[in-house]
Amino acid sequence: VRANVVRKPLQQIFNEFKGGPKPSGELSAGGSSYTGSGDVKYHLGTSYDRPTLRGGRIHLSLVANPSHLEAVNTVVIGKTRAKQFYLNDQERRKHMSVLLHGDGAFSGQGIVYETLDMSQLPEYTIGGTLHIVVNNQVAFTTDPKYSRSSPYCTDVAKGINIPVFHVNGDDVEAVAQVFELAVEWRQHWKTDVVVDIVCYRKYGHNEIDEPMFTQPMMYKVIKQHRSSHQQYADKLVTEGTITPDELNSVHAGITATLEKEYEDSKHYIPKPRDWLPPPWGGV
Repeated sequence: VRANVVRKPLQQIFNEFKGGPKPSGELSAGGSSYTGSGDVKYHLGTSYDRPTLRGGRIHLSLVANPSHLEAVNTVVIGKTRAKQFYLNDQERRKHMSVLLHGDGAFSGQGIVYETLDMSQLPEYTIGGTLHIVVNNQVAFTTDPKYSRSSPYCTDVAKGINIPVFHVNGDDVEAVAQVFELAVEWRQHWKTDVVVDIVCYRKYGHNEIDEPMFTQPMMYKVIKQHRSSHQQYADKLVTEGTITPDELNSVHAGITATLEKEYEDSKHYIPKPRDWLPPPWGGV
C-alpha cells in the first residue's frame, strides 16, 4: 500500500526495514527516533500528491498508526471531517476516508462497531467511509469458528444497513470493479461501504510466526496455490493481451527498480517529514 498506492519512495521503505539511521534534531532539541523495534516500521505514515489518469491530482495521506491498528480509525475520520469543515466541502465529495482492516480486527475490536455506529450522526458524519477488509480467513492464527459468532467477519456492518461486497482476491479484475462500485455508492449515497477481499496469507503474521503449526492443512494447500499475480499474468498471455516477452520485460524492469532503490537506501538519511503529513495549506 505504501509503495504502490501512496507512492512512498522505495528507498525510504528499505531504509526503515533494514534499521538505517534515525532522523534527529528536527522535532526537538534532544532529537527524535521514530523507528523502534518489532513491527512499528510497518505503521509509519506518508503523504503524496498522485496524478490521475484524467490529468488531475489527488492528495493521499496515510496516517501513522499504533500496533493496536483499529485505534487509528477515528483519527482518520476526524482528520477527514476537519478537512471537510475548513475547506468548505459541504457536500462531502472532495475528501474521503479509506480504512484498511484485517478480518479478525473488523469482527473483534469494539472500536470498529463504535466507528460504524457513529458514522451517520450529524455531528460526526463524513459522508461515508470506504472500509477494506483484507480477509486472510485466519486473522492472526485463529480459525473463524473460534473467533466470531457470525458467518462473515463483516456481519457487524449489517447493524447500520450499509452494503458489503465480498470479492475473490484471486480475481484481479473483479476486485477492481468492486472498488469502483463501492466508491460510486459512497459518492452517491453518502454512507459507509465495505469491501471484503476474500484471500489468504501466504506466510506467517510476522517473521516469527510459522502458520504450519496452527493451520497445517490450510497451509499445505496455500503452498501449492498459484498467486493472483501468476494467475492474472497467465490470463493476459493466454488471451493475447501481452506476449511472454513483454511480461518478462515488465518483470525485469520491476526487479531492476527494486535493486536500484535498495542500493540507494544504504545512503538515505531519513527525516521526520518523510512520514509526517504535510502542513495543511490554507487551513
